Amino acid sequence: MPTGAQTDLPAQERADELIPARDRTVPAADGGRRLWDRAPYLLAAGLFVAYAVVSVCRYRRLESLSWDLGIFEQAVRSYAHLQVPVADLKGPGANILGDHFSPVTALLAPAYRLFPSPLTLLVAQALLIAVSVVPVTRAATRLLGRVSGLAVGVAYGLSWGIQRAVDFDFHEICFAVPLIAFSLEALLRQRWRASLLWALPLVLVKEDLGVTLAALAVVVAIRCRRSDPKVMPYALGVAAFGAIATLVTLTMIIPAFNSVGSYDYWDKVGEAGPTAGAFDGTGTKLRTLLWLLLPTTGLLALRSPLLLIALPTLGWRFLSADDHYWGTDWHYSAVLMPVVLLALVDAADTFRRSEKPWLRTYADRVPACAAVAALALTTSLPLAGVTEAATYKKSEQVVAVEKMLDRIPDGATVEANIGPISRLTSRARVFWTGAARPVVPDYFALDVRSGWTKDPVAYANGLHPGTRYVAEDTAYGYVLLRKD
Repeated sequence: MPTGAQTDLPAQERADELIPARDRTVPAADGGRRLWDRAPYLLAAGLFVAYAVVSVCRYRRLESLSWDLGIFEQAVRSYAHLQVPVADLKGPGANILGDHFSPVTALLAPAYRLFPSPLTLLVAQALLIAVSVVPVTRAATRLLGRVSGLAVGVAYGLSWGIQRAVDFDFHEICFAVPLIAFSLEALLRQRWRASLLWALPLVLVKEDLGVTLAALAVVVAIRCRRSDPKVMPYALGVAAFGAIATLVTLTMIIPAFNSVGSYDYWDKVGEAGPTAGAFDGTGTKLRTLLWLLLPTTGLLALRSPLLLIALPTLGWRFLSADDHYWGTDWHYSAVLMPVVLLALVDAADTFRRSEKPWLRTYADRVPACAAVAALALTTSLPLAGVTEAATYKKSEQVVAVEKMLDRIPDGATVEANIGPISRLTSRARVFWTGAARPVVPDYFALDVRSGWTKDPVAYANGLHPGTRYVAEDTAYGYVLLRKD
């Protein structure tokens, strides 16, 4: 083909020339083409079912990992009844907006009003995270071709960060994951304003995500400075808005709702200053970085400016003196998964034009390798449970514990620890054990299997002097006490 004719090709044909032959869009029967077009949605639907199974079955087996599901259910329950979002687990009458600023959870209120159960939150989380698979897969398919694009979608949907979040009961970050994914899809399509608009609601998801919004807007400004310089002022304005929103939320909004007029998590950075934890746990932090970049992107994401968007989250986690934030457990890495996978897509798209054959080949192979790595790692991650019969079984021990907890009447006040919490928050007023005062609860529901207390009755009576509690029932290491 003459060189001068290259610019006369339609845009899709020019793009197809840069895609490996096996991935190119080729003429196909209408049925095959429609199936490929639906692939992102079919993948998301399948993953939604898997996520929901893992999450719901964990709840059925009474294996909640933390009190978060109970806290969020209390807040959403309040929203559903048009009340101030009180989470008594954080303290009697505590306004959840004085703990973390996550008003976005009010969007779950209509569904919860119809289906008042913690399962509503778990299914909603599975759906929101599964929806994020669609923009990631679409963006990868558009830039890398169908096969590689689908491989990236699989690598993302099965990524360890996503699986850890699904396995962690419920958390507000399930709203951030699709917002970031849709925003980055728009960014890679050079739809700058759409990218900024998708990202703006992040300030309503959690207080630290305003800085993530700022970083994303800076990347938009970098990308659009030549092709669409008129957008730069908007992008820089959004970046400033994100940074200011975080500052105002931490210093004014949250303290205004907090019972002691401050932000409770400042102490997470330690008394020695904001970098007190910066040099602690270096090995754990390095392992986390390798997990983020090696199996998911083959380190290729390091060559994309999109990776800058991950820095705010990594920054507050690694500067913290709380070692829970440093590793790969829990839900903390979920918001990073769409960033690193789409950074991989961006870098692979760039390196397909490299003059170095080995780099072109590497960029071509990494998406498939990331998918294979995700599939291999899944055998030791939560989604492996969908293939195990034990996942779907409710033991006789759980049945006995549920029967015991059913003795608590609706509307009662209960002091409880992690095991019983999520079984009670939909129908009772539940407080964290040891933190109910000045309320004197009607019942105590305690998981004492670890032996943390040898005499639950004496423990309860000691927490509320002058009140007498008696044993109402026991079941497989769970104890129910009633105020006499």
